[in-house]
Amino acid sequence: MIAVGLALLAAVSVWGVFAGLRMYRAEAKLPSDLVLALEVGSTRTGAVDSLIDRMGMRYAPAVLRLMGPKQVAKYRRKIDLAGNPGGLTINRYAARRAVYGFLGALGFLVFLLRGQILVALLLLAFGAFWTEVGIWSAIRVRKDVIERTLPDFLDVLAVVVSAGLGFRQALDRVASKYEGPWADELRITLRQMDLGMSRRQAFAELRRRNDSEQVAMFVTALQQGEELGAPIVDTLVSLAKDMRRTDAQNARRKAARAVPKATLMITTFMVPATMLLLAAGLLLGSGTDFGTITGK
Repeated sequence: MIAVGLALLAAVSVWGVFAGLRMYRAEAKLPSDLVLALEVGSTRTGAVDSLIDRMGMRYAPAVLRLMGPKQVAKYRRKIDLAGNPGGLTINRYAARRAVYGFLGALGFLVFLLRGQILVALLLLAFGAFWTEVGIWSAIRVRKDVIERTLPDFLDVLAVVVSAGLGFRQALDRVASKYEGPWADELRITLRQMDLGMSRRQAFAELRRRNDSEQVAMFVTALQQGEELGAPIVDTLVSLAKDMRRTDAQNARRKAARAVPKATLMITTFMVPATMLLLAAGLLLGSGTDFGTITGK
């Protein structure tokens, strides 16, 4: 039975390689939205991810139908919050989920037949959650980078605006000097305004794409300042100070949470290990005849 399972795994693997190469080279007629999904971010997608996308793209519509509209909307928002890492879109996500799910289920069956239950469960978890782990990690990293960049960005923007440049032109000028996720978000916002979207709506979309308290503060302050007629420079400077104060408070809270964790690790592992080493050193250095104790 084990031999049959291994033979099946080898056959499917060989078939998958040849099928992937054929799909990679062939000009398959895909629906327009899937073609767009395949091309968006292609310059940021690695060779392995691109091959997986092409192998699973044909099955992406079926995966999206199984997920349902609510789950699709939920994961589309997660991908937006992650900043489309590696050119990821909802269709690419469905394609990768199909491929990883198939490989994880196949590995689960093979190792389950071999009696290696732990490995089988790990492969099943890999197939089910590997794509989600990448999205979750990208969301956290991107949020941290944006929140570190925003206060300095606001200071520079306030200086440029105070020099006499209009807010729209100043935003474009400062954003062009920055790199990273926050600069990408600003370029998207500016592009939306160029296409006719109002400034209020464009910044509302910016807030929707980012699950960050500081971005929400930035958008809210701009909108309130526009409504009340407050000077934009004073608003930006005050907002930067508030963000730095919030960062300091968050850092203190993280440090406070880290102390009990460090204490738990020390008392659980380091203290017992140190006591064992001290006890062993005392016994070995005392010259005790262990033969008299054991009776040998």
